[in-house]
Amino acid sequence: MKKGFLLSVFFFLLTACNRNDKPIIAFYYWKTTFKLSEKEKVTLEENNVSKIYIRYFDIDLHPKTKVPFPVSPIHFKEKPTAYNIVPVVYLKNQVLLQPNLNIDDLAQKTVNFINTINQKNNLNGQEIQIDCDWTLATKTIYLEFIEKIKKLSHKKLSATIRLHQVKYFKKTKIPNVDSGVLMYYNIGTISADSSNSIYEKKIADRYLKSLKKYPLQLNFALPIYSWAVHIKNQKVIGLKSKLNVSDLQKDTNFVKIKTNYFRVKHANYKGGTFYEKDDLLKTEAITAADLTEMAEDLNENSAQAPKEIIFYDLDEFNLNNYEKNIFEQVVSCF
Repeated sequence: MKKGFLLSVFFFLLTACNRNDKPIIAFYYWKTTFKLSEKEKVTLEENNVSKIYIRYFDIDLHPKTKVPFPVSPIHFKEKPTAYNIVPVVYLKNQVLLQPNLNIDDLAQKTVNFINTINQKNNLNGQEIQIDCDWTLATKTIYLEFIEKIKKLSHKKLSATIRLHQVKYFKKTKIPNVDSGVLMYYNIGTISADSSNSIYEKKIADRYLKSLKKYPLQLNFALPIYSWAVHIKNQKVIGLKSKLNVSDLQKDTNFVKIKTNYFRVKHANYKGGTFYEKDDLLKTEAITAADLTEMAEDLNENSAQAPKEIIFYDLDEFNLNNYEKNIFEQVVSCF
């Protein structure tokens, strides 16, 4: 009997470790031109990626007319026909604050422009994603916008969700979408101190327990990007993307003064930015250990298992900062 019990336990563990219900690996693509580098192609192939969320355009207010208009639409230099493409539209919250906004017109033009891009590039995705950090002041009109998009597009619809919208969903409400994507990054505040604005576990922990009560099916978006915070006289004056510790260590114009902090030794131009002597750069990044921790915390606190883990974002610069099996390791936590 003891032997049979042990065999049963072994069989259970074996089948549990080989389940086929692990979430799939997907990526966001957040550039204005779609053209995959060899490194990016290899990463997609090695991780059996079939789905890419591509930012199609932003919706902002025209600086003069204050009328909503599309900003920096995607340009395809190559066709991603081998992948399931999901157009993502980033809707700035300030658009929804505009008085007398014609929400029917905005929704119709949004769907029309997505369709135009798809038709021009022979793409026919079955899903649209709306990315918007709506607030209490804009929740009503945002929810109406979602309803219009759903009706006009006749496609599956997903929406990005922030942690505060999970914790206070009874106030912020839940969009009528097929699924949400929890953006598990940009959790902290961009500041001159030693905190990491991309991910602060102490802050995230304040919201995690709310996940079990959130009624919408959620997938998770995790960060693989890094940046540097430009500081002058203890004040943040900007963010510099695609700038990490190794870049600064190789540059003699910068000297490392403590963990993640570099002081400008000589005034110089770098990446189109002028740095004065004694300015500071604080690098913020996400380690492999951070990603594992995030995945484990999300898995422990989720009401439902995610179907997808989406990494933000697919860029050779970001991929070079990780071992090639990092994405499989993270997904294995769920």
